[in-house]
Amino acid sequence: MIAYLDAASGISGDMFLGALVDAGLGVDTLRGFISRLNLPDPWSIEAVEVKKGPMRATQVRVHAPEAAKHRHLHHIREMIEASRLPATVVQTAGRVFERLAEAEARVHGSSVEKVHFHEVGAVDSIIDIVGTTAGLVELGVEQLYCSPLPLGAGWVDTQHGRMALPAPATLQLLAAAKAPTLAGPGDGEWVTPTGAALAATLGVFEQPAMALERVGVGAGQRDAPWPNVLRLWLGRRNRTGPMVQIETNIDDMNPQLYAPVVECLFAAGAVDVWLTPVQMKKSRPGVVLSVLAGAELEAALVQILLEQTTTLGVRVQALTHRHEAARMVREVKTCYGLVRFKVKLLAGKPTAMTPEYDDCKRLAEQHNVPVRVVMNEAWIAATHPGQEASVSP
Repeated sequence: MIAYLDAASGISGDMFLGALVDAGLGVDTLRGFISRLNLPDPWSIEAVEVKKGPMRATQVRVHAPEAAKHRHLHHIREMIEASRLPATVVQTAGRVFERLAEAEARVHGSSVEKVHFHEVGAVDSIIDIVGTTAGLVELGVEQLYCSPLPLGAGWVDTQHGRMALPAPATLQLLAAAKAPTLAGPGDGEWVTPTGAALAATLGVFEQPAMALERVGVGAGQRDAPWPNVLRLWLGRRNRTGPMVQIETNIDDMNPQLYAPVVECLFAAGAVDVWLTPVQMKKSRPGVVLSVLAGAELEAALVQILLEQTTTLGVRVQALTHRHEAARMVREVKTCYGLVRFKVKLLAGKPTAMTPEYDDCKRLAEQHNVPVRVVMNEAWIAATHPGQEASVSP
């Protein structure tokens, strides 16, 4: 699944959380992720439905009344790494804070390790960033895209004193990402440093061709003459154009390096990636790394292969077309949590379905049970509703 941030009225951490909850992220699930951080101060999260002008939206309110506290990057990194969060969430949230540290260091003429966070190091900002990265994983978002960001004028009061808008750290984050910007809908701060860090670290600033499945609408805290909302579009890539198959033979690369290459290719838009064992010259065991993608992505994917593998060249075969069955996503409730099923459709009718492995794996880790147990419960819940077993210790 891919997602697109329609940020016509800007972006902040709580707006992003609101859009995720509105799109299907359970509030209890969100609280469960945050509870693993073992935050030193009391906190709470609530989600309410509000109206912003004529539009309905979900507003997430994070309450964390801690005293002013300055945290360095290593403090936050240690907190996240010591949690029981999935590895993907730990790595991604860590990257967001690293981007923030780089921006703050640039603004203040300091180093990444010496710079200390003020507002973005507070508990509510930590919840925004960790909750957003966990929420994207929970909803199965493999790639995030983002619209141009609106920047307003004016002033903002910070712990460093009165600052001109856009906030210096926001500008540095967007400049580093070469993010497209436009004039804000009015004076004031419409893109916060937390929102900028999330968009700049996780997003690609372009609008993808996609088949929409649902839209989540997150409300900002401020009222405005227009709907102050962030819309999160969720769907699948459109694959109607010509495709290419890119391949390369490799016999001299550490096998541990294939997994990150495959992940990077998928993140860049590949439809499929697979490895085939082969015997190469001089009887060396090797691998054929194959990538299937839209023709418009050829240059980007070839660049990834040349940069991240030991290959000296790749070959590309043009494919005239590819047949695909229609599909839909169905969620089933198990005793371990929600599991998504991919449902195959032919002539509009479901003919087969498969549980999402990543959902089953995540729930198995949470409940300390084998993945096959979660898969079995998912099948029971999907085919015989009401017969779910209770969670085993």
